[in-house]
Amino acid sequence: MLTLQYIPHHEFSHLVLEDKLKKIMKAVKDDKILLIEGRLDPIEESELIKRTMSEINKNFSGIEIASIDYDLKKQELWDHIRKGIANLLLKRRSGLTIVGPASIVREIKKDPNKIELLTMEKKKKR
Repeated sequence: MLTLQYIPHHEFSHLVLEDKLKKIMKAVKDDKILLIEGRLDPIEESELIKRTMSEINKNFSGIEIASIDYDLKKQELWDHIRKGIANLLLKRRSGLTIVGPASIVREIKKDPNKIELLTMEKKKKR
């Protein structure tokens, strides 16, 4: 069974880096695909990849991760500035981050208008 877990911004933004990594790694190791509101910052993403690489073994083959931004180009200049200031004050990063176990997520395809998540059936352990 495929499990998607949505994590809203308010539940994730107040956590320190170590707690964010623990939460992500626990969910991924439980074979869940996370949909995180907002983007991970470059340091968070880098640390997640490092942590993943250090924990790869025969039971955990790693993660697939992708982030997308909402298209702000179509907004009027004033709306763009207003949302930018609000996001800065609220420490929000617009967009969406998807993280899933490499044993289930085969590929994440992105283009300007959509994101596709291709999965495969997890092999049963004998």
